[in-house]
Amino acid sequence: MKIEIDARGQVCPKPVIMTKKELDKIDKGVVVTIVDNEVAVGNVSKLANSLGYEFKIDKKNEDEYYITIIKGEGETHLGEDKESKKADSDNLVIVFSSNIMGKGSEELGKILIKSFMYTLTESKPYPKTMLFFNSGVYLTCEGSEVLEDIKKLESEGVEILSCGTCLDYYKLKEKLQVGQITNMYTIYERIKNASNTVTIG
Repeated sequence: MKIEIDARGQVCPKPVIMTKKELDKIDKGVVVTIVDNEVAVGNVSKLANSLGYEFKIDKKNEDEYYITIIKGEGETHLGEDKESKKADSDNLVIVFSSNIMGKGSEELGKILIKSFMYTLTESKPYPKTMLFFNSGVYLTCEGSEVLEDIKKLESEGVEILSCGTCLDYYKLKEKLQVGQITNMYTIYERIKNASNTVTIG
């Protein structure tokens, strides 16, 4: 089986997500992803490498690259590694301590948080819980540019919790649009009992 994906013109992380979706559909075969920039080439190649699949890159012209990934042969990942990753994801908690991602440019931070949320909605397994505190609570309130993504995750069973003290501080309690209001004890309990915690902020 051979699947071809035209990801030209798609910005990060879409070429990677498009490729991963097609790879997940087959047990064995070839997926060819066409991209138009070196950043996408690097990202899709890293995906193939992380999954243990053989791949090759053919540059057709200045802005056309074909990344051929072979699934079912030459896989190097071990079963125990997959089981370990699955165990970690079964109780993954993601903490959002800010409404932007990283430090530096606020404008870039907003772009990155949108990209991260979109990637979350397209990547399984989903986290068990998402915690929002400090300015992170803006993400769950009216006016948030990632509200629909968070609502989608909640509809898939992800627990969405926003700090009540933080909502009060920013005068946002009446503007909460998704998830539940929580307290510091519950936040601590979720973090303490998580098999893996990722903090974004």
